[in-house]
Amino acid sequence: MSTIQVADQTFIAAPGTAVAEVLADRARWRRWWPDLTLEVREDRADKGIRWAVAGGLNGTMEVWLEPSLDGVIMHYFLHAEPVRALSAPRELLAVSRDRRVAGKKMSFEVKARLEAGRAAGEPPTPRADLLT
Repeated sequence: MSTIQVADQTFIAAPGTAVAEVLADRARWRRWWPDLTLEVREDRADKGIRWAVAGGLNGTMEVWLEPSLDGVIMHYFLHAEPVRALSAPRELLAVSRDRRVAGKKMSFEVKARLEAGRAAGEPPTPRADLLT
């Protein structure tokens, strides 16, 4: 069992192909997880992506895209060990919280980008300009 375990999900009213395109942009990875080096273990296209994680943590990370209604549920998982020893339980809690927040920021950025201009309750209208 990993010391750091994060699981989260966010609904995005956009097709899995559009979400996958945003997730595939390696430049975003550095912004979302600046202290991590990610190596793609499995690119599942509109089903998500799996990485090996090194740097500040060692372990695995995954975004799984589950079709739902008129979009996808983006599931985010991180299972890892800190590279430096944590001296107190409070320190482990802080590191875990930071990783949960980073995952949620990533999810909300993808959601905001792909749902921009979409009125609540309206079907998704993917536009190429939202992916860049």
